[in-house]
Amino acid sequence: MVTQAGPSRARPLWVVCALGVLAVSMIAALLDGAADISPWQVVLQVVDWLPFTHVDSGLAPVEQGLLFELRLPRVLVAAVVGGLLAMAGAGYQGVFRNPLADPYLLGAAAGAGLAATAAIVLLPSVAGSIPVAAFLGAVGGVFLAYTLGNTAGRAGGTATLVLAGVAVTSFLTAIQTFVQQFKVEELQRIYSWILGDVGGGWDQLWLVLPYAAVSAVLLLLHGRMLDVLSVGDEEATSLGLRAARVRLMVLLAASLATAAAVAVSGLIGFVGIVVPHVVRRIAGGSYRIVLPLSLIGGAAFLVLADLVARTVIAPAELPIGVVTMFVGAPFFVAVLRMTRRAAT
Repeated sequence: MVTQAGPSRARPLWVVCALGVLAVSMIAALLDGAADISPWQVVLQVVDWLPFTHVDSGLAPVEQGLLFELRLPRVLVAAVVGGLLAMAGAGYQGVFRNPLADPYLLGAAAGAGLAATAAIVLLPSVAGSIPVAAFLGAVGGVFLAYTLGNTAGRAGGTATLVLAGVAVTSFLTAIQTFVQQFKVEELQRIYSWILGDVGGGWDQLWLVLPYAAVSAVLLLLHGRMLDVLSVGDEEATSLGLRAARVRLMVLLAASLATAAAVAVSGLIGFVGIVVPHVVRRIAGGSYRIVLPLSLIGGAAFLVLADLVARTVIAPAELPIGVVTMFVGAPFFVAVLRMTRRAAT
């Protein structure tokens, strides 16, 4: 169970440090590529892009186009998707009071992936069908996992929900594979999407931003309420909190964040486990700071993961989901061991 380990040690300094890490990560990602551009020129060009500023970076128009049309949208999409997945993970952990809750393991990502694949195959010409389908699939996946987990009662311990999520994820993935066969010519595109891809460009960024803004605001507004829920439903109710309503709102907001991320980037796992746990270790357990720091930390984490994916076997690329799995799988095992020790 996720509990609040005393008062948060967070200060505004943590947010400033997290933003600094994110800025450095984004600059490093902008520097990576075939064209050799100096870090100082990249910094000057980024400043020149800001409103009400004009700085001569010394870059040729071709180099400016390379940064603006290829590298920058990819970095921004990775940052938005990483922030959404990390915030969703923190939200799910708060709702279920389970440190192993994660969009990828709870069935949310698989549900969104199945629904989005069905939209690609069955509704290719319907504008906006993928995000809506992904949202409905994410909510459905979490509902199935939660319902299946509850059939075991409390005897299963904290791992019961995750085991149910794994079962639901496997089942939905099997259905997704079946649906793919109806669009064989799109298999390569769907396969790349399943393994994660943040290179969709500006169109993908504009697609995800409205959903990202709504879900992020909703989750941030519920940080204090999640802190109250962490002491238990009865205590929260005695303090005047409508626990069921809060859980529903956070669940919907986290599912919307997951769906938006999946719709533009495919299935990227373990971000929602790794980042919130690191944040809690550093800054304390209050969701008033866990949520915003997860947003910033998740953005930095996925930007760096994408940088690794682009460079480790250059000039070829690894799917970004493979990189997060290499990091997340051992981390998940470590969290599971700590959870089992804490329960005994």
